[in-house]
Amino acid sequence: MRALTFQGKQDVRVDTVPDPQIVNPRDAIIEVTATAICGSDLHLYDGVIPGVMSGDILGHEFMGRVVETGADSTLQKDQRVVVPFTISCGKCFHCVKSQYSACDNSNPAEKQDLTEPLYGHALSGLFGYSHLTGGYPGGQAQYVRVPFSDIGPVVIPDGPEDEEVLFLSDILPTGWMAAENCDIEPGDTVAVWGCGPVGLFAIQSALLMGAHQVIAIDHYPNRLALARRLGAKVIDYRGTRVLEALKEMTGGIGPDAVIDAVGTESHGLAPDNVLDSMKQKIGFGADRGHVLREAIMACRKGGRVSVPGVYGGFVDKFPLGAFMEKGLQMRTGQTHVQKYAPDLLRRIQEGEIDTTFLISHRLPLEDAPRGYANFHANQDEWTKVVLKP
Repeated sequence: MRALTFQGKQDVRVDTVPDPQIVNPRDAIIEVTATAICGSDLHLYDGVIPGVMSGDILGHEFMGRVVETGADSTLQKDQRVVVPFTISCGKCFHCVKSQYSACDNSNPAEKQDLTEPLYGHALSGLFGYSHLTGGYPGGQAQYVRVPFSDIGPVVIPDGPEDEEVLFLSDILPTGWMAAENCDIEPGDTVAVWGCGPVGLFAIQSALLMGAHQVIAIDHYPNRLALARRLGAKVIDYRGTRVLEALKEMTGGIGPDAVIDAVGTESHGLAPDNVLDSMKQKIGFGADRGHVLREAIMACRKGGRVSVPGVYGGFVDKFPLGAFMEKGLQMRTGQTHVQKYAPDLLRRIQEGEIDTTFLISHRLPLEDAPRGYANFHANQDEWTKVVLKP
C-alpha cells in the first residue's frame, strides 16, 4: 500500500509499505477514505516531539470503510467508521471511568518503559504519533490496522459526507473537551489563544455551551476572520498588548476561563518566547511556554485554565506564584474521543455543528509532502488539509 512516512525533520515522503494484517481478535482493517493533517503533526514534522523514527507512518485523523475484522471485533465489513486518534481497550481502570486517553493497555509494555521516567506513568497509545505512545502506524495511508475495534471506531450512518464527520477523530472532540474543561457558566468570558483548527472548534464549542463572550487571540488574518465569523471577538497580538486588552474587554477582571490551544510551538514577540525558541532549536528545553504563561497571567482570580495544546516535555518559567495566588484551576490531557463522539455526531446530523468551514485544501495522498510543507509555512491560508488516499 501507499503511506506517508517520516524520514527526518521536515522530511516526509509517500512510500510503498507492507499492507497491515490482523494480529489480534479485536482488530479490524480500515480502508482509509479521508484523512487530515493535524497541527500536532507539525510537532513531529519539526522534530519537537521525541520518539519518531524513520519510516514511521504518520496521521491520526482518519476514517474509512471496514474491509476485514478479527473474530472479536464488533464491526462489520463495509461499515463506514471514524477512528478516534486515542487507542483504548475499554476495560481498564481508566477506560471504565471514560478516561479513554489514559488507557493502561493500549501502549505495548516495551513502549511504556520509555514514558514512565518522563511522565511518572506510562502513556496510552495513539495512532501515527510517537513510539512514546506505542509507535502505531497512522492513518495517512491507504489502509490501517485498528486495535480494540470493538471500542474505538464510531459507525457513521448513511447521510453525512466524509468531510462532515472526519474531524470526530480528533479536533472536534478536542475543541469540545477544551471548552467543557472551562466549566462555563452564564455570563462567562472565555479567551482562546490560537485560531487553528482546535482553537476554532473550542470557540464554537464555548459559544454552544453558553459563553457570553469568547475572545480569540492570534496573528493570522484569515484565522482571525474565521473566529470572528463564529461569533468571537478577536485580538491580533502583533499590534496589541494582550493582557491590557483582555482586562479592558472584561471590565478589569480578566477572562473567567482561558484556553491554550497552541501548545509547545507557540509564537510571540515577548523576550521569554525568543529564549524558549532558541532553547528548543538547540535541544535544551523542549517546549515553548509563552502562551501558557500569558494565559495564566490573564485569567481572573478564581478562574479556570484549559490546555488542549500539546506539550511534550518541560516548560521554563512556569508562573506558579500567579497560578497559586490567584486560586486557578487547570484541566488538560489528550481527548477522551470515545466519550464525546456519539453526542457530537448527533449535533452534526441535526445541523447544530458545522465542521467543514475550516477546510482550505483537499489533496490526494501522493501530494501529502506538499500539504505538510504548506500547512507548516503558510498557516494563514492553509487552515486545514484533507487528504484522499
